[in-house]
Amino acid sequence: MLLLALPWAGYSYVREMERFLLDGEEQALLATARAVATALHDRPGLLRAPPSRDDELRREAEEELRRLAVARGETVPDPDANVIDREEDVAARREIEEISAILRGVERTTSRIWVVTHELRVLALAGSLKREGAPAGETLTQRLLGLLIPRPSEDFDDAIADDVLATGREISEALAGRPGVRLRNTPDGKAVVISAAHPIWSGDEVVGAVVAEESTNPILSVRSVALRRLVVLTLAVFAFAAAVLIWFATRISSRIRRLRDEAESAIDARGRIAHLVTAQNADDEIGDLSRSFSAMLAKLSQHHQYLESMASRLSHELRTPIAVVRSSLENLKLAPENARVYIERAEEGLRRLGTILTRMSEATRLEQGLASVERERFDLAAVVAGCVEGYRLAYPGQAFELETLKGPVPVSGSPDLAAQLLDKLVANAVDFSRPGKPVRVALSAESGTARLRVANEGPPLPESMRGKLFESMVSIRAERGGEPHLGLGLYVARLIAEFHGGGIDASDLAAGDGVAVSATFRSA
Repeated sequence: MLLLALPWAGYSYVREMERFLLDGEEQALLATARAVATALHDRPGLLRAPPSRDDELRREAEEELRRLAVARGETVPDPDANVIDREEDVAARREIEEISAILRGVERTTSRIWVVTHELRVLALAGSLKREGAPAGETLTQRLLGLLIPRPSEDFDDAIADDVLATGREISEALAGRPGVRLRNTPDGKAVVISAAHPIWSGDEVVGAVVAEESTNPILSVRSVALRRLVVLTLAVFAFAAAVLIWFATRISSRIRRLRDEAESAIDARGRIAHLVTAQNADDEIGDLSRSFSAMLAKLSQHHQYLESMASRLSHELRTPIAVVRSSLENLKLAPENARVYIERAEEGLRRLGTILTRMSEATRLEQGLASVERERFDLAAVVAGCVEGYRLAYPGQAFELETLKGPVPVSGSPDLAAQLLDKLVANAVDFSRPGKPVRVALSAESGTARLRVANEGPPLPESMRGKLFESMVSIRAERGGEPHLGLGLYVARLIAEFHGGGIDASDLAAGDGVAVSATFRSA
């Protein structure tokens, strides 16, 4: 629709040009009529009507009768009056010829000029409204455009209609002493004529008028050529724009189809991720969509790998307590005297099974229960100090260092959840800490934020797990005995940190010999 402004602007320009040319032609015709009228001013003899044919015949008959009477010896009247009349007739004819000679000076133009008396008698006429020369041969394109925008034809009736003299507004105004201009149709209605009339003065009296006429066909021809060029230019621009749009749409649609095909083939019939969609480097929306698909499929691939390994992980975690329960029951059958020992071993296996089930549902229960937890104002420093004292008792073989503020650190939330978050971070740090190296717990306060940091010396973070450590069911622990680990601890810690208006992140220590996990809380 914006492209439609081009032909509209061009057509408006052609219309303005046509009006300008019409005004110019009117002024030119009026100037021509004024120039001819100037040559006829104050020459009343030029505007006398020539003798009619009847007057000539009558005078010739009177001259024969006079000659016959003279031959018969009869008395004839004085011929001076007839001689005078004949002299006046000859003078009138000469004056008409002089007017015609004046008009022949402009006869080579495309204008038609005629002189009319005050009695609406045409004394002389010169020129033609039709242009000479046939139009040159047209090409096929020009003929096709001619069907849409025809050129003006010179095949029109240029006769002066009877009502032109009687009802012509421009002639009436000129005979009244004012120049006049008007547009009128030819008798057959095939062309439009511009007519300009200027008065002829004899002293203070208007004795006639000069009328200059010209058809609007030259202007219409210019307009036709301009409109044809406008149509050709418009079609060319529209064709170019259409080609660009088609190329652009084809390019976009091909990229979208390729992205669709890659997304459909990324997952096979068994639900496995066969390959990742290649992220496009384009900086447009399709490139962003491709990169989003690639990142999403990468996460799905990681999650799918975890689910695939979860069976073996659960099998490993469940195999030991199940074996304990089975062997205890079998030994209980064979040696009833040691029943208490085997019953305790079976209870230990059942406890481990319960722990596994509890941890599997812990994250779901916590995520659903956070919405109903009532917030309260508590001192985070006191909670951290109390928890660290408990860790020294729970992990007697592990050293702890605490760095905290002297004053209180007010936080809005749940002290139990804050302690649970610290439990997850400390348990993770203890598992990866080198023997004999302490776990450092530090609490600091910044503007509007409290930061809890737990650091341990040990192996750095794997490059493949950076940015993914706090997602659900992600674990970097090797399969080993002891407490079961399903990769939910740090995910639970992230949920608790977000509940308190903060976040959580992990990074390697500056020396590269350990890891520090930091959780932030919004201060109350």
